[in-house]
Parts: sequence; C-alpha cells; structure tokens
Amino acid sequence: MREVVQKVIEAEGAAKEILAQARTEAERLLADAQRQARENADKVTGETRREAQQEIDAAVQKAEAEKQAQLTHADAELDQQVRLDEALKQRLVAAAVACVCGLGQETRCRAS
Repeated sequence: MREVVQKVIEAEGAAKEILAQARTEAERLLADAQRQARENADKVTGETRREAQQEIDAAVQKAEAEKQAQLTHADAELDQQVRLDEALKQRLVAAAVACVCGLGQETRCRAS
C-alpha cells in the first residue's frame, strides 16, 4: 500500500511539474503573440501612414494641375472677352484724340 501511495504522490508531483511547464510555455507563447501583434500593428500603422501620405500628395498634385488648368482657361477666356476688333479700336483712339485735343464736343467726350 505504501508503494501505491508513493506512486500517487510521485504522479501528483509529475503532474504538477507538467502543469507548471505548460503554464510557462503558455505564458511564453502569449508574450510572443503579443509582441508579434504589436510589431504587426506598428508595421500596418506605418504602411497606412505612407499610403495616406501618398494619397494626400497625389490629391495635392491633382489640385495644383486643376488650378493651373482653370487659370489657363480663365486667361484664354479673358483674352477673348477683352479682345477689341480693329474698327472699335479706331473709334476709341479717334474719340480719345478728339477729347484730348478738344476737337469734339464735351458731351461727346463723356459719352465715348
């Protein structure tokens, strides 16, 4: 009977040792998993930042190009609107000369 009790005690000791080793291994695995998760999160965060910056840079470039296109279009449109035909230029020059030289009537100078 003493041998049986001794074997039960030994078995309990072995079970406790196995349990302690399993806990230690589980804690190590958990710590490794947490470390790996942090590394992955840091990597993803860095990649996400880089991608976001690339998208921002592309949007800024697109906005600059659009701005330049609008300015070019507005400049061309302004050139077309401000362009005077030759006959109108001649009339305006004649009216200015007449006003400056006093050749025209005063009401005519104001109307021109």
